[in-house]
Amino acid sequence: MTSDTDLLGGHSTAPPTERADAARNRAKVLAAAAELFATRDPRTVTMDDIAKAAGVGRGTLYRRYPDRNSIAVALLDEHERALQEKLLRGDPPLGPGAPPAERLAAFYAAMVELLDGHADLVLGAETGGARFATGAYGFWFLHVRSLLVAGGIQEPDAMVDPLLAPLAAEVYQHQRGRGLSAAQITAALTELAHSVLSNRPGNRENR
Repeated sequence: MTSDTDLLGGHSTAPPTERADAARNRAKVLAAAAELFATRDPRTVTMDDIAKAAGVGRGTLYRRYPDRNSIAVALLDEHERALQEKLLRGDPPLGPGAPPAERLAAFYAAMVELLDGHADLVLGAETGGARFATGAYGFWFLHVRSLLVAGGIQEPDAMVDPLLAPLAAEVYQHQRGRGLSAAQITAALTELAHSVLSNRPGNRENR
């Protein structure tokens, strides 16, 4: 069984010290990319667009970021790590101490909030199959799997991806485009969480 404390493995080394000029270029690249992602469909933004907007050369850009997805991931990192910390050590129901169904519902609500504020960045990071290769997706996968195991689901591995599918940026933006509010989407996902994990044998809600 995967526990909450297993989820942040592999983050033990500090990044090397960054030169001042490299730090300035990185800040310019991220600022330019954030602006482009917010004002255009992120899937149409090219590396040349970002380099031009940032005022840096292509070589400078590619030395740090191999592709557009890696830039979007870098922009998202701070927001995603904050949520990961809450899942590991925050107050229940988002953090440990609540029944699995309530924790899954709280996770859904937090992810909808993240998407509502940063869907453009998530979409930029998830182009094609890139979503499944990000470290954040791996973290969400392990978190949801641990809740399914705690809730008594017999085949958790087969259920995690379907439960994460509604959180894809394309799905979220499509729903918002159809006129659904963030509150309506959260309510539907809360119902999904409880339909999957409430009233199951071994679930702490029934003890």
